[in-house]
Amino acid sequence: MRSHCDPRSRPADTGEPLRRLVLVGKPDCGLCDELREVAESVAPAFQLHLEEVDVRDHPDLELHYLFEIPVLLLGGREVARHRTTREELRSRLTQLLADPT
Repeated sequence: MRSHCDPRSRPADTGEPLRRLVLVGKPDCGLCDELREVAESVAPAFQLHLEEVDVRDHPDLELHYLFEIPVLLLGGREVARHRTTREELRSRLTQLLADPT
């Protein structure tokens, strides 16, 4: 995993779009690798920075997602789970960024 952050945290309301896309997964997870590749290819178009967290390092995430990884979160909101295509991810991010509430 590349980053240790609280994936549920939301930035202060500055009027700026959410800029952190969080991949919740764990090492040696094939599905996590697949979702990372999709997210890495799509995130730059939305000026999003992809960060990764190990589900095992966050007890609250582990409780909700241990058997559901990988999960992509944007501002604490679920963007995708397990598998998604680039087109599906683009569509979902467009939707979420248009309505960040």
